Amino acid sequence: MSIEILSLLLFISLFALIFLGVPLAFALGSVAIVFSYFIMGPQSLYLLASRTSGAMFNYIMIAVPLFMFMANILERSGLADDLYTAFHIWMGPIRGGLAIGTVIICTAMAAMSGVSAAAVLTMGIIAVPAMLKRNYNKSITLGSVMAGGALGQLIPPSILMVVYGGMAGVSVGKMFMGGVFPGLLLSGLFIIYIAIRSFFQKNLAPALPLDERRQITWKARFVSLKAIILPFLLIVGVLGSIFEGIATPTEAAAIGAFGSVLCGLVYRRLTWKVLKIACLNTLKSSCMVMWIMIGSLLFVSFYFGAGGADFVKDTLVAMKVNRWVILFGMQMILFILGCLMDPAGIVLLCAPLYVPIIKALGFDPLWFGVLFIVNLEMSYLTPPFGYNIFYMKSIAPEGVTIGDIYRSVWPFVILQGIGLILCMVFPKIILWLPSVMIGQ
Repeated sequence: MSIEILSLLLFISLFALIFLGVPLAFALGSVAIVFSYFIMGPQSLYLLASRTSGAMFNYIMIAVPLFMFMANILERSGLADDLYTAFHIWMGPIRGGLAIGTVIICTAMAAMSGVSAAAVLTMGIIAVPAMLKRNYNKSITLGSVMAGGALGQLIPPSILMVVYGGMAGVSVGKMFMGGVFPGLLLSGLFIIYIAIRSFFQKNLAPALPLDERRQITWKARFVSLKAIILPFLLIVGVLGSIFEGIATPTEAAAIGAFGSVLCGLVYRRLTWKVLKIACLNTLKSSCMVMWIMIGSLLFVSFYFGAGGADFVKDTLVAMKVNRWVILFGMQMILFILGCLMDPAGIVLLCAPLYVPIIKALGFDPLWFGVLFIVNLEMSYLTPPFGYNIFYMKSIAPEGVTIGDIYRSVWPFVILQGIGLILCMVFPKIILWLPSVMIGQ
């Protein structure tokens, strides 16, 4: 069977199973096993098993459960409550201030947790009712929380970056540093958008009432700043240790997990029940990632063994089009897949196929890797599969409909697209910080 026909049958079978509702891990794995058995023979199954077992012992993947544990503990530590109180005091007196403060807090939580769920669920419970109570527009309220939460997939320590680095053979430490400025860029775009709309639409996100502002003393303002100390120390402990070459990303994940436990102890929220729930959620999330990884490794191992990687690379490289057109096409495919599939699954499926092509086209794989994650950040907001949409619906106050949630995300998806284009046009946004890292 020619590689062209095999590729067509393979991907038709895969997407047919996905649209029939088969979990991604089992869709990838079953297609790979069936095709491998009938195309290459029973002996090929030993090769698949060997390839998979080898990847399971990848040292860098230990960071995944550690960062997930850190996120689960921080979600229940009470740290976000104090942060929101501080920003409520400082930013509340200006129009759009609470939404801007929410984005800033989500940015900080992204740098502490590496996942979007922690920020969306926590700020959804704390900030959304507070903003709606003060007559904030639903769109700006919901959108600021979901878009801010999505930054957890880009700003280090990002779980998706750990997975991408492990699959693509790119330094996870440099991926982390490469995601810092793009993450801050997107956060800045969200803040500017909220500020401009609030300035021109005076009823969109009103400032705190005058009598409430008068009750806020300067002493209360400065006392509230103590809420910044623990987040700052945790971020410096995780990212600073990587940047200075003191710790590997896996070791930094252990530092973060330990730091999150200390935060829980300081805020007196770390009970045995909280610890049990955090461990159980970490186990569930880690198992989901690992099962998807196993399925994707089976799929990619078979396709590579059948010559699929060379076929895709040679086909694209041989096309008489500018390499930037190919890069743009890749980004469009990632965006479409992001509307339909789990982001971790997209990384595990596409990274092994895309990276050889990117290298052949002369692009920097580190730069492309961060672009990859920026693109997938949009998938957390795009229906029908956007995770943050589901998170928000699960905790949204009464009166907030799924239609309200869908309408709130699109301005922020457009801003993410603008950020992606800026990172493509100006590669230094991604590449400068990794270039000055110590010990890498």
